[in-house]
Amino acid sequence: MSIYAGTVDDAEKTGEVAQGLSFPVFHGITREQGDAVGAWWEERRDHIQPSEFIMNGKGRVLGSAYSNVPVGRMDPKETLSLIKVIKRMMAQRGAG
Repeated sequence: MSIYAGTVDDAEKTGEVAQGLSFPVFHGITREQGDAVGAWWEERRDHIQPSEFIMNGKGRVLGSAYSNVPVGRMDPKETLSLIKVIKRMMAQRGAG
């Protein structure tokens, strides 16, 4: 399992935010890229709202969270629990 992050910010700002993280953070995410995974684009301020996705290796979204405020984002421990449940369900169905 891999973790990736992406932001609309430029390389310099992304580097500051990503410092010390153990996973890659991509910069310059476009609206088209956000649309491809179902991110929520806010028209009024012309940017992607925080959108988090659990995806399989084939680009299918298995779970998501959207927020337009600093609360309501995925908690790492809760997300790990959800991933374990999803993996168990997929294994039971033979899709693991």
